[in-house]
Amino acid sequence: MAKISLTRMEKDRYLAQDPKITDVINSLVSREKLPQSKALNKDIETVVALARKFNEEVVKPAYKQIDLEVSKDNDYLCWDFIKKANEWGLYSLFIAKMFGGNGMNIIGMYPFVEELASVCVGLANVVGVHYLGYATLCSSWNLRVINEICREVKQGEKTGNPCLISLAITEPGAGTDLEETMLMDKGKVETIAQKVEGGYIVNGSKVFISNGHVSTWHMLIAYTDKTKPSKTTVMLAVKNGMKGFSFGHHEKKMGQKACVASELIFEDCFVPDKYIACDANAFPENASKSRQEIVQMLIDYVVSSTRAGVGAFAVGAARGSYETALEYARKKTVNGKLLINHQWAQSLLAEMYKNINIGRAAYMESAYANTMHGLVKTLFFLPIYYADRFLPSWYWTFIASPFFRLKIVTKLFRWVNFYRYPLESAEIQSGWASLTKFGCTDLGVINCQMALQLMGIDGCRHDIGAEKYYRDAKLLQIYEGTNQLNRINLFKNLVSRNMQEVEVF
Repeated sequence: MAKISLTRMEKDRYLAQDPKITDVINSLVSREKLPQSKALNKDIETVVALARKFNEEVVKPAYKQIDLEVSKDNDYLCWDFIKKANEWGLYSLFIAKMFGGNGMNIIGMYPFVEELASVCVGLANVVGVHYLGYATLCSSWNLRVINEICREVKQGEKTGNPCLISLAITEPGAGTDLEETMLMDKGKVETIAQKVEGGYIVNGSKVFISNGHVSTWHMLIAYTDKTKPSKTTVMLAVKNGMKGFSFGHHEKKMGQKACVASELIFEDCFVPDKYIACDANAFPENASKSRQEIVQMLIDYVVSSTRAGVGAFAVGAARGSYETALEYARKKTVNGKLLINHQWAQSLLAEMYKNINIGRAAYMESAYANTMHGLVKTLFFLPIYYADRFLPSWYWTFIASPFFRLKIVTKLFRWVNFYRYPLESAEIQSGWASLTKFGCTDLGVINCQMALQLMGIDGCRHDIGAEKYYRDAKLLQIYEGTNQLNRINLFKNLVSRNMQEVEVF
């Protein structure tokens, strides 16, 4: 915990490594003239400096060896790294103070994970995918469950027992289908939740679940009717040790090996009512929005925040491959002169540098769209923002927490964020998230390819690291919705708006 605190001298030293990242981000935020921009800029500078310190002391000494260990033994789990991240407070760093976290501005998470990914995308994902679980939990707007699980994350930090959260949505017969209600009913969903007295009984399995084997809580997406999943989605909070829940195999992956992709198995797994985070079946049919529309909102709240995170991972990979290629070019001699003095190499490096900054601008614009239209909007509502920032932790623990248990509080937040949520806001946040996701990840892969092109056969050496960036970046084009799906989603939300003749999906 002590390592979260940075001295002024440490902060200045780590920011001085590359001041350009904070200069670009600060200008983006200041341009929008947010009332919170000054404090937000300060938070961004703090977390960027913290990420650089963590990279220097923890990630760089370990990441190549961890990649080799998983290559030799696919069942290897990087528990030492996870415990270190827990010691540094990274798993509660961006959880709101009202829920027991450290309360750093959630927008700062994006440049934070870019920093981590600039060294190792896999280990960045071991930290970042925990916030995918957190975003899923928050999208339920069930304040009682959110408060309980987040406080357990903080408690795990204090006791030295990491408490991570995963999202369990992908199934053997349904992956990208499950991120669009217009496709969901065509997918082959098999994870079924049957209502019984006191809760749900779940049967089925989930696959490719990032951080599955190392997480304590799993935000499980199941369905009460597999013929109509778009209207019968249920979000359940499943904890390790619940009867009927077990882990299956580890997926063998080309890249991001440090972040385990798990199979989760549910065999008559009983989840009590208290851990039903959100149940579409409970939404009235005569409400201002249909159940299917609310399910899509639930999905969009999650992916519209996390796709910007995938964009930040990709920019990290783009930057890491660029920095590796730049260092190589400054040392390698070709035809009697340094490679960096060849114009073709200079052009290549300039192109890579351009891609990094275009990508960073895109993911920050998407993050900003979330402050105005998405999941983060509530935290930027000024009374809530200032209360979370300035009220002491004891207030939230002893005074506010009992109110979070009241059903009326959850109903109020759902009324605002589901029934009163405008369609235009959904289109903006979802469209920009998709633009960022496929735009940044394509640029990330292009940069990795150009690094290998510049380095030739030397780029294939594991000790140099360029080939690992490419392996890691390729996976970014696939998860959080394939890039093909995200292109169609961008078209649906931003290109074909008000075009009645257009059919999508």
